[in-house]
Amino acid sequence: MERPGERIEITISSRFENIELVQVIAEHVCENAGLDDDGSHWIGMAVREAVANAIKHGNKLDVRKRVRATLDLQGSQLDITIADEGQGFDPTKVSDPLNPQNLMKTSGRGIFYMKTFMDQVSYTFTPGGGTSLLMTKNLAGASGIASTK
Repeated sequence: MERPGERIEITISSRFENIELVQVIAEHVCENAGLDDDGSHWIGMAVREAVANAIKHGNKLDVRKRVRATLDLQGSQLDITIADEGQGFDPTKVSDPLNPQNLMKTSGRGIFYMKTFMDQVSYTFTPGGGTSLLMTKNLAGASGIASTK
């Protein structure tokens, strides 16, 4: 049975205290779509990392700048967009956290987590500033689909 679409948009100020709010909303959408607690948790972690990166690296902790999160569930496809208002960065220049030289570093793991937990991850850079991250997950093919819903 095809699920009706659901779209949620939230805008937060660039404060680390707001990360959990977006993560909880993402996990709630996943659970309502039939994903079990583990599957919802891992998508929530990808969202958490994306929002943290937008706040820290995109908006440089400037509380006057906003982060917009959009969760769009159409059938079994979940598209999550996280957009900041900052100057952006080059994700190809982020060090590989699996490289032995980087194993002890505390940064650089967010993009790795997002790519691990989601099916697709892509960036769009606005010429005047701002980065938009799109993460996609096919919930029908995701491990952790609850069989009782």
